[in-house]
Amino acid sequence: MSIIIKPIITEKMTAQAEKLNRYGFIVDKRADKLQIRKEVEDLYGVKVDSVNTIRYAGKRKSRYTKAGFVEGRTNAYKKAIVTLKEGQAIDFYSNI
Repeated sequence: MSIIIKPIITEKMTAQAEKLNRYGFIVDKRADKLQIRKEVEDLYGVKVDSVNTIRYAGKRKSRYTKAGFVEGRTNAYKKAIVTLKEGQAIDFYSNI
């Protein structure tokens, strides 16, 4: 099973990639920083400078619909912000 679930491609992450050489990924909740570093280096062929991780808890959501009051929960996930060494880059759009 892969540690990296999917890359985060938003306006904010694209700006950080251009300016600070940082890329974001949704990763497995059980993965640690060393595993994330190795997976990114193997998958994209780049050298990683640092890895920062953020854990998001699932939030309770509720809304009122025609069918009545609906309650639910969003998924919990873990995000990794990977900073690459100078001169390194990842192109997410090359396979499109």
